[in-house]
Amino acid sequence: MHIIWRYAGWALFGLAVAWLLLIYFPSLLARIQPNIPPGFVRIENGWVYALAGLLVIIGFILIYTWLVTYLSNHRSGRKRSFWPLFGQGLTHLFLLLVLLFAYYPILQILAASFDPRNTLYRILPPASDNLLVRARVIPDFSQLSWENYAKLFDGFVLYPYQGILLLMAGLCLLFALGLAAYRRLVGDGDVDSPWARLQGRSLALFALLGFALVVFLSPSQFTGQGTEAKFMLWVRNTLFVSGITGILAVLLTATAGYAFARFNFPGRYPMLLVFIFIQMFPGFLGLVATYVLISNLGLLNTFTGLVLAYSGGIISFGTWVYKGFLESISKSLEEAALIDGASKWQAFTLVLLPLSTPMFVFIFLLQFVGTYSEFIVANLFLTGVDSWTVGMGLRNFTTGQFSTRWGLFAAASVLGSLPILLTFYGFQRYFVSGYTAGSVKE
Repeated sequence: MHIIWRYAGWALFGLAVAWLLLIYFPSLLARIQPNIPPGFVRIENGWVYALAGLLVIIGFILIYTWLVTYLSNHRSGRKRSFWPLFGQGLTHLFLLLVLLFAYYPILQILAASFDPRNTLYRILPPASDNLLVRARVIPDFSQLSWENYAKLFDGFVLYPYQGILLLMAGLCLLFALGLAAYRRLVGDGDVDSPWARLQGRSLALFALLGFALVVFLSPSQFTGQGTEAKFMLWVRNTLFVSGITGILAVLLTATAGYAFARFNFPGRYPMLLVFIFIQMFPGFLGLVATYVLISNLGLLNTFTGLVLAYSGGIISFGTWVYKGFLESISKSLEEAALIDGASKWQAFTLVLLPLSTPMFVFIFLLQFVGTYSEFIVANLFLTGVDSWTVGMGLRNFTTGQFSTRWGLFAAASVLGSLPILLTFYGFQRYFVSGYTAGSVKE
């Protein structure tokens, strides 16, 4: 009886799915009047082909799992059902579809960055024999060009010492990638192995050289005529502001978190409650007060004012996170250092700080990424093309509905995202360990 009810449930589920796919959805789609944009291709009953392709893939997974289970049972003499393996196949198919939809916009942005026509409003579809290309599902790669990227570097002058820094940074990156490939081949998955530490140091040196290269750029090196030729200057401004803000965030949260975690002083608990209370309100609610304060200090249109405005946002959150991390470390380590003659400051700098590297990387990257893509505060405090950040520069490419330079926007987006990608790739193991360590609470 139990088996009957079990298969009856699956039968009812299959009938419900068949009713949705074969009766309800076709009748619903028949009542929808399609509004096809200009230049797009409409295939009559195209959803049927997509659904049929998905069902073919599911059928292939079903046959494959049944065959694998049958051969396994025949060799081992056991009798196991193939449904669990089939369920795993459907799960992997679902995850692949999710990844496809998640990374599909990236493919479109990459394709648009190589399209010199700089527009998304095309009356005629691409001239291609491929239906997916004509329907704009797959980008038209026949018009690829480096023109948009060339405009971003138009008139850029690179000094000899900067070329040396660029060469050294490239060698460090290639060495780190080679170590990563070697570790994958030999199966070295230990994050604390000598090869892993060497790879981390190479990436850290690459990040340091790249940061130094970008920071030492000067506005006189950008001699192009259009505003897009100053894009690397905007990247330099953003990296400078985000890097200084991240370093200040680490310094402020390290000292404040240590004080709250290890010292008892009057007002300690109320001040922690104030930090939580501050987190309840979005940062832009204080824009007026911040603007007035920065204006009275005479720091408008300066990177100093922008750094000060950014630095206050991470203190409350970072202090709580680092405080929780320190409270997970035994006080016996500091007490042993004090017995050996170290001062409180030496115990903090020589014992706790080396153990806090993952947490500091987490706080730095959190602040770095948040300020790198920030637009509202930068647009409020900065004026002039030479002081723009990446967010302000990208907005310059989208000034009108039909005058938006989509190719330049996509190319600038791709180049602007590279520092974030490389930074996360270099410090990913510290970021993950710091993120999990930050979940420790009292």
